[in-house]
Amino acid sequence: MKTIIKNAHVISPGVELEGATVVIEKGKIARVGKFAAPQPKAGDTVVDAKGNYLMPGFIDVHTHGALECDFCDPDPQAIFKVAEGKLQEGCTSFLPTTLTVSHEELIAAAENAKAYVKAGSPYAKILGIHLEGPFINIKCCGAQNPKYVRKPSIKELKEINKVFPVKQISYAVEAEGGAKFAKDCLKMGVVPSVGHTGAKLADLMPAYKNGLRHMTHFCNQMTPLHHREIGMVGAGFLIEDLNTEVICDKIHLCPDMLRLVFTRRSLEHIQMITDSLRCSHCPDGYAFQMGGLDVLLKGGEARLVNGGNLAGSTLWMGNGLKNVHEVTGIPLKDLVRTTSWNQAIEQGLGDTLGKVEKGFVADLVVINKKTWKPSAVFVDGEQKI
Repeated sequence: MKTIIKNAHVISPGVELEGATVVIEKGKIARVGKFAAPQPKAGDTVVDAKGNYLMPGFIDVHTHGALECDFCDPDPQAIFKVAEGKLQEGCTSFLPTTLTVSHEELIAAAENAKAYVKAGSPYAKILGIHLEGPFINIKCCGAQNPKYVRKPSIKELKEINKVFPVKQISYAVEAEGGAKFAKDCLKMGVVPSVGHTGAKLADLMPAYKNGLRHMTHFCNQMTPLHHREIGMVGAGFLIEDLNTEVICDKIHLCPDMLRLVFTRRSLEHIQMITDSLRCSHCPDGYAFQMGGLDVLLKGGEARLVNGGNLAGSTLWMGNGLKNVHEVTGIPLKDLVRTTSWNQAIEQGLGDTLGKVEKGFVADLVVINKKTWKPSAVFVDGEQKI
């Protein structure tokens, strides 16, 4: 049995094909190109993309929640709702991202992720956990709860990883043992990332020499660029092979900063993220707690009630792609790698995920050209939306 997607405007890294056909067999892409859709046989499925964009399914490596649920919620069903929300956004894979909370809460979140996979991953796929904290700089918490900040501990990381694989961790490299921690993470197959940090360039370099190549939500909660100390923002421009996460909602970074990042840095080392919270998919006025801190969604911005710090976003990846495309004019075939393939490469999956190409896993999203919302989503070749 095959799935045939016809009348598709294929957008894949380095590739743009209008009026294209994609054939899916056994969960993988069997053919893609400008050819007449084959006649379906009994049991085959035909999907008409109606000229809309067909892209690799988005991979969000930094997302906390959606649909009024957070990955750190104790309710085991919360991760199911988060994964359902991500699927609705066109994400076929994601790294559910934790908050700076207690060790017991992190273990519980890992148990819930394990249960979701055991249940067959009915929505978007979980590639592993992203630990954002708790090993951050208490002066750079942003919307993280300083009550739970602690020093980097490879022992704690291993305990969480034993329950469910941790694939990425955001931490302050300037913390005691920060350079060695990066090396220890890589030995475990965990991507170390500098984030929520007050580091100077000199603080970063020992961890960089030990293999750290990732920056958490670039420009947010990190040392800014200054002409006498370039900080982490300066490091992100100076050191080309740092994989920088970018929240492209035009709030966390203004349009001019988005233009600067995407036109001055190599697209090979940019990863669009949402950093979405439980308020994603919710109307203005929605109030909630995040790691014990009160947050209010107002004017499309989620901010702490006390202090007003930005607390993540309600962004959908497709809208982020639209924003950057409009701000920079960069062709979609070049930008699209920042929504999926770059993430897949860093996670060791670049040969199977992130492209609309023969032999790749059929994780795909059809994006409506007018609304930029998904009209169809395929995970492992199965149409789920």
